[in-house]
Amino acid sequence: MRRRQRSAGTLQAQLYDRIRQAILSGALSSGARLPSARAMALEAGISRGTVDAAYARLSVEGFLVTRGAAGTFVTTPLPIPPLGASAAPPEQPRLPPRARAALRPFQVGVPAVDAFPVATWSRLLGRHARRARAGDLAHADPCGEPALREAIAAHLAVSRGVVTRAEQVMITGGYHGALGLLVHALARPGDRAWFEDPGYHRARAALELAGLRLAAVPVDAEGLDVARGAALAPRARFAFVTPSHQMPLGMALSLPRRLALLAWARGAGAWVIEDDYDGEFQRASAPLPALKSLDDQGRVIYAGTFSKSMFPALRLGFLVVPSGAQDALARVASLLHPAPSLAVQRAAADFLGEGHFARHVRRMRALYAERHAALSRALEELSSPHLQIEQRASGLHLIARLTGARDAEVVERADLLGLAPGALSSYQTCAATGRLEGLLLGFASLPAARARQAVRRLAQAIEQALAPGATRGGGAEHQASRRRSGLSPWRGPSRST
Repeated sequence: MRRRQRSAGTLQAQLYDRIRQAILSGALSSGARLPSARAMALEAGISRGTVDAAYARLSVEGFLVTRGAAGTFVTTPLPIPPLGASAAPPEQPRLPPRARAALRPFQVGVPAVDAFPVATWSRLLGRHARRARAGDLAHADPCGEPALREAIAAHLAVSRGVVTRAEQVMITGGYHGALGLLVHALARPGDRAWFEDPGYHRARAALELAGLRLAAVPVDAEGLDVARGAALAPRARFAFVTPSHQMPLGMALSLPRRLALLAWARGAGAWVIEDDYDGEFQRASAPLPALKSLDDQGRVIYAGTFSKSMFPALRLGFLVVPSGAQDALARVASLLHPAPSLAVQRAAADFLGEGHFARHVRRMRALYAERHAALSRALEELSSPHLQIEQRASGLHLIARLTGARDAEVVERADLLGLAPGALSSYQTCAATGRLEGLLLGFASLPAARARQAVRRLAQAIEQALAPGATRGGGAEHQASRRRSGLSPWRGPSRST
């Protein structure tokens, strides 16, 4: 609007027309709250009386309704359908996705959020929200809040054997934020990278989206097959590994393999990206230290996250960066991947520094041992000839190998029964050595008292998948799983990358 050049009546007509058109076009939806007359007047640079008059006219015509101190809202339902809308009955409200409606048994990657100390976290977060100073409203360090970086460095030295300086720690938006930072800073489209097979499918998809060419390196009882990786891609630029708890199979990378991997990286000038997946929750009596603790040549970039040890919605992760990569990563952080909000970082620093994190992890280890035992007992009682349970000493899920049924089919049936197991085949890239059929059964968010009931429903899903009328490899979910695993629906295994 051109202020001071039009009469009040013209300004009123303009405001009336703009709000009316916004409502008719759907830009202002039914039930939307409008700014107060005072706020609208300040924003538009006109008098409050002009806004009051426009609002009053729209209210008379049925477009707006005033609800006292609550404010002014678009009428529900609208007096006429929005422009371009059909005369069909109004669309029913969309139900929220099932995964958001409630936690479902066997979900992988979801910790015991029911046991997280929400009150403590809220108090810490509120403390820093209330203490915000004028200087905090300017630009923060894109590499992260110094207090949190110091707290993480101290924590890693004690818990994971990683000795680092605070300035080598970079705060990220979770693990996928760390991946984005890494590929933007250190990779070029077309670069080769080792990736575990089977491996974390979401990370695989993210790296392929970034333009990396992944070599599917098989894993065995000792973890990543380093010799096979060197044969597949000897001059690869990266190796993405989960050495403490291989995702999804659960074994730890053996010491000889760790040393071989570091030797290869040193000779090839490659970066090893260590995803310390579930590193806090190894159930072995003497957990293995991080691979980074053996790195004396600055070739390992350690990636950690608080998604499992605290809660996933926090979206807070970190990298421990060798000096040779610091400048490149800091530059990309300042341009594309700045650290999360300052209040969240400072609250997390206090959560670690005041001992809340260590106490929470100790409680969770005990709780997870209880829930793991309850699920194991329930599966043993089931005694299904179609399930073979693999026991590992780390992680927050069990692997149940399947015989006689497709895992994608079982997952689809389980979903209809309110369960959320994962299909092992979806983590596989190349099935040249045999297709993996199995279920990932997360137990962290499954209370011990509900384990038997959940296993009974799982047995029902397996029975349905085995029924004569069940589809055998023809469903959309199964075909998608075959594509993810490198299998053509018609021609069998594709060639390994």
